[in-house]
Amino acid sequence: MNLLKFRTLSNFTWPRDLAGAWIFYTVLPFFPWIKPRFERIARFAPLIGIVIGLVQAGLWVLLSRIGWEKESIALLTIGVGIWITGGLHLDGLMDTADGLAAGKVKCLKAMKDSRVGAGGVQALIIILLIQLAALIKLNSLVPLAIPIATFWGRCAPFWAIQKFSYLHKNGAGSFHKLHWKRFSELKATLIAITVFLLILNLTPIKSINQFHATIGLLSGVFPAFIFPELIGHKLGGHNGDSYGASVVCVETFMLLFLALFL
Repeated sequence: MNLLKFRTLSNFTWPRDLAGAWIFYTVLPFFPWIKPRFERIARFAPLIGIVIGLVQAGLWVLLSRIGWEKESIALLTIGVGIWITGGLHLDGLMDTADGLAAGKVKCLKAMKDSRVGAGGVQALIIILLIQLAALIKLNSLVPLAIPIATFWGRCAPFWAIQKFSYLHKNGAGSFHKLHWKRFSELKATLIAITVFLLILNLTPIKSINQFHATIGLLSGVFPAFIFPELIGHKLGGHNGDSYGASVVCVETFMLLFLALFL
């Protein structure tokens, strides 16, 4: 396919939205001939999550084969995930934790503060320790678990955008709510789930059968609803920070759940 044909792709909506999602959710470069559009990027977040998870999974497999200890690989895997996303969601987690710790009256003010408070630091440490423990426990099953966790984590904002009002009218993440077209946005997510199921049923996975793997994948539906629901009720709505907090909470819960279940 020549450059001219690639340029014609930019006339369609989805390539531009996908480019925008890639640029917004990662620090990785994208095809320069596609002009990004950011209005409806949320629908592609789960697909971006799968890519991030596969990169982390590939790193785990590579380092395992050259003899690295699982504790060292787990630390590096988490670090690479943070680097790829630019710490976007962890920043939201810390700001949301600070807001919740400040109480209803000072909540939004605390979330806007550029300084990180004690609540944010504690939340960050706890989350990273849980993820580290889960990855070490999962060990050889990490290449399966991480893409599932990163996928469902990025499904969590869907419910937050759909149900809750945005806390700041002109906030940085308000465009998600403004351009949300309800659950017609979930076509890409449903396709991703279908692909996941096909891979699980066609690829032999050591130490686990396909039935358990399928249950592990589908188990992400509940936390993808419950965490944004709880955070939304606590805050009285959602904003860009709480979207990020929902992502991290669901991703961490899924890693922990899969470590216990698998």
